[in-house]
Amino acid sequence: MRIGKQSKVLTSRQVQIMLSYLRDRRNGTRNSVIFLLSVKAGLRAKEIANLKWAMVVDSSGTLGTSIHLTNKSSKGRSGRIIPLNKDLRRHLEKLYVSERKASGFDLRHSNVIRTERSSSASAQTIVNIFQTWYRDLGFVGCSSHSGRRTFITNAARRIGQFGGSLRDVQVLAGHQNLQTTQSYIDYDSESHRLIVNAI
Repeated sequence: MRIGKQSKVLTSRQVQIMLSYLRDRRNGTRNSVIFLLSVKAGLRAKEIANLKWAMVVDSSGTLGTSIHLTNKSSKGRSGRIIPLNKDLRRHLEKLYVSERKASGFDLRHSNVIRTERSSSASAQTIVNIFQTWYRDLGFVGCSSHSGRRTFITNAARRIGQFGGSLRDVQVLAGHQNLQTTQSYIDYDSESHRLIVNAI
């Protein structure tokens, strides 16, 4: 995908608007988890659809501190461990409490995201859900990939503050090639102005 054709990165304000919009609608907790898996963990639509509770729960049956995404649930060999963002973890905890009461729940095999009619959701269903949300809110140029681009861009901008590098962002994104990671990162014209003025 060419840079000019990529899905738009979400602003902090848009993230908050989306969370408010989802919270007050049907399946609010589940839908907030879908959105946060994208924007706070960088998961692809396929990865959100394939995520199982066993990948976020530890051996004692307690929600863990990381997502242990397998290669099978991901794209190619892009399985990885992603620390859980605190907001995502809070929403997952709430969903976990309700899902454990659902008929047929199995910790090893149950998907984190399911529909009202099925025990799972397809990647296309996740893509369609995002399209509906962004259309309803008038977020032009956004798609199911916007959350992932937002996660990668925000991580790249801040990783240096925590002693990391772009290589760490590449690992979190599950990219085999650093160039791929770089293509996801949005530029900031205001940063350009500030750095040029500081030279």
